[in-house]
Amino acid sequence: MLTTKRPGFLVYGLLSAVLLASVFPLYFSFVVASKDNSAIGDRVPPLIPGGNLFANIARVFDTVDFWLAIQNSLIIASTVAVANVLLSSLAGFAFARLRFRGRDSLFLIVVGTAMVPTQLGVIPLYMLMSELDWYGQLQAVILPALVGALGVFMMRQACEETVPHELIEAARVDGCSVLRTFFTVALPAIRPQAAVLGMLTFMTAWNDYFWPLIVLDPNDSPTVQVAVSTLASGYYTDYSLMLTGATLGVLPVIALFLLLARHIVGGIMQGAVKG
Repeated sequence: MLTTKRPGFLVYGLLSAVLLASVFPLYFSFVVASKDNSAIGDRVPPLIPGGNLFANIARVFDTVDFWLAIQNSLIIASTVAVANVLLSSLAGFAFARLRFRGRDSLFLIVVGTAMVPTQLGVIPLYMLMSELDWYGQLQAVILPALVGALGVFMMRQACEETVPHELIEAARVDGCSVLRTFFTVALPAIRPQAAVLGMLTFMTAWNDYFWPLIVLDPNDSPTVQVAVSTLASGYYTDYSLMLTGATLGVLPVIALFLLLARHIVGGIMQGAVKG
């Protein structure tokens, strides 16, 4: 009979330290956001929330068009996340379970694109967006991020581990097309891993600052990160205003994580434990 040993105080202490280190920056941002700017210069850092949170939130929306920034970021991040999950899953299924000439070589090329630094493609990509007359439009941010090598690699591994050849052959015997086999057999099986990919791509697109700053007009079509950087500009840095915007900007990501938490944990555990 197998017995499981309960974790000791050292394990719980380490986990508590990791949790504290992860949560404290967000909590400190909330504390500073609830105070005036003079609190950041106190000798003893503030650790208890103040009463200026709603006033600072009002100042954020008066200083920049934060509603528009949230709307733009939601459109960009949601579209990128859904597209990555769908396209990466299709590509991963093809590389894992379909047989065609040059499959392995093509997969190596796809994975190899992940080795190329993003900054190397900024100039030609900007020239392409200018030729398409997409400067200042959201599709200029969405299109280059619709699918990535990391997502294709993740979904290929997920299909290799969770979609057996026998199910694919059975679906073919029943007369299913390739697309129907994917949507009815493969996609439900890799749903936890797809949730992880969706969360990662949503968070990456939501936090992207460099490319939206280049290709979008900060005044007419800002994203959340660009709007927060605008709050930090000026003759002096108003930390309470800036961290209020940062706190508001992280709330949608936290909400998405809570919504997908069960699937994300399931996908991580499925990848960590086999058999």
